Amino acid sequence: MGRAPAIAGERVDSRQSPLRLPAAATSPERRGFLFAYLSLSLFDKFAFLCYNSTIKRKRDSILKDVNIVLVEPEIPQNTGNIARTCAATGAALHLVKPMGFTPTESKLKRAGLDYWDKLDITYYENLADFMEQHKNDALYFFSSKAAKNHTEVEYPKTVYLVFGKETAGLPEELLKDHYDDSVRIPMLPGLRCLNLSNAAAIAVYEVFRQRGFETLTAEGHLTKF
Repeated sequence: MGRAPAIAGERVDSRQSPLRLPAAATSPERRGFLFAYLSLSLFDKFAFLCYNSTIKRKRDSILKDVNIVLVEPEIPQNTGNIARTCAATGAALHLVKPMGFTPTESKLKRAGLDYWDKLDITYYENLADFMEQHKNDALYFFSSKAAKNHTEVEYPKTVYLVFGKETAGLPEELLKDHYDDSVRIPMLPGLRCLNLSNAAAIAVYEVFRQRGFETLTAEGHLTKF
């Protein structure tokens, strides 16, 4: 079991984080991969490794460009669901304290299932700490109080999608100071807001849509036929 982050802004290797859930070392997928790899010729193995190395370098360079920031999240299931979205898309997760739960809470783990070992997580002591560390970065603040549609923005290469806590959203003082970079997800009038994990998923997939879903698997296949 790993250690909890000790300092503000510390990036956690999720393979050593208390959030980690062990993966099955002998899953059918891994056994199938090993069999397929051993069946290749020496030339095919070399080509396969070169291809995957190129894809990994390309993927890793983009993974650090898309970031979801949760400011004082309160509900562990929402953060767990967002963590799963981060793992599925390669986005990094940033958690700003104080939080309404601990990183080792069981509800958080259950919502994230077995995705914790695929996450890049950074913790911050408070909102001021986060803003100081990322004052020169492209920050977009998601709020129902914003005037601009989230699809009107052309998101830059490195982007931080910032969300407030479930009960109050982002502070209005923060929105006032960054109103040109504040965006809202359209919805029917009279409703307060979307669920936090739904909003985060909508936002991050809009970023990847603008990039042509680069690094994401674009098609699936039936497993029974």
